[in-house]
Amino acid sequence: MTPVTMISHFRIKEGKLEAAKAAFASVAAQLEPSRPRTAVYVAFTDEAGERLSIVHVFPDADALDRHAEGADERSKAAYELFEPAGWEFYGRPSAAALDMVQRQAAEWGVPVRIESESIGGFIRLS
Repeated sequence: MTPVTMISHFRIKEGKLEAAKAAFASVAAQLEPSRPRTAVYVAFTDEAGERLSIVHVFPDADALDRHAEGADERSKAAYELFEPAGWEFYGRPSAAALDMVQRQAAEWGVPVRIESESIGGFIRLS
């Protein structure tokens, strides 16, 4: 089993920082009980409050797929507050997850970076 990490980067729309924080907290509260195989789901902003990055860690590609269920609807609401700036994958996402992100990246004109070959290390999921 190889873990998959996805980092989503966004530009926060002017004046929307507090609303973006509240929206993230709401989504996290919904996902925590319904996505038990999502090991990490945490967000960070830069000091200026202009960028938001969400770090997701999954034990495998299937857990990422389960996490992504309903993502299109969540994204529509979120994009009122912030817009995509790019995605990064570490590990091997499923073809379906990669396709979903690549479609959004193409729509917004932002990059998708993939580093799929793990050379070792460890992750503690408990």
